[in-house]
Amino acid sequence: MGHRVLVVEDEEDIAFPLVRTLEREGYDVDWVDSGQKALDELGGRTTEVMILDLGLPDMDGLEVCKQARSAGYEGAIMIVTARAGELDRVVGLDYGADDYLAKPFGLAELQARVRALLRRTGGGSVNGVDQPDDGLRIDVAARRVYAGDTEVPLTGKEFDVLSILAANKDKVVSRGRLMADVWDENWYGSTKTLDVTIGRLRQKLEGQGVTERVVAVRGVGFRLEAPAPDA
Repeated sequence: MGHRVLVVEDEEDIAFPLVRTLEREGYDVDWVDSGQKALDELGGRTTEVMILDLGLPDMDGLEVCKQARSAGYEGAIMIVTARAGELDRVVGLDYGADDYLAKPFGLAELQARVRALLRRTGGGSVNGVDQPDDGLRIDVAARRVYAGDTEVPLTGKEFDVLSILAANKDKVVSRGRLMADVWDENWYGSTKTLDVTIGRLRQKLEGQGVTERVVAVRGVGFRLEAPAPDA
């Protein structure tokens, strides 16, 4: 069984893609549409990450956050909201949140932040994202990539693609999934956009001596491969 994530969101059209994306990553996901249901869930089962919308129908998400911490919940809380102001972020963190993601956001960024929260709160690495210090390292919270101690400058899309591939290291990620998660499920442009992004990503990684390789699987997608062990 994977790490358990609780999605607290009252709008189904927002909650459904979140749940689907997280389940695809191997998480055990539950979804509730009110603050009280969220508190009931936290009291009944071990939850490692709660993704919490602030605009709930029965109570403000900040109150859910406050009550959860008061009741002894020690897992991670990520607030997801359209309230993007600095004051709102500060208040959310003061109420016990660990991270704050403003709407609209990309699913790849959400995945990366969940992985970072699990590592930060002792949930361990997810899908092999953690890398040795002398290899490819991804700082998802800062959205920065390093080859050893050298930063590899990536664009936003390049970072998102790499984050998904790293989360599924040595597994094939389909072209359709990369397009849907990094761009948009309703993207109507050419999928060659993905090929161009992959090409730039390869050049940058290889230029910094990164031993991991982004490999194309003909007709399917791409895979991030670990370096072969020394013979």
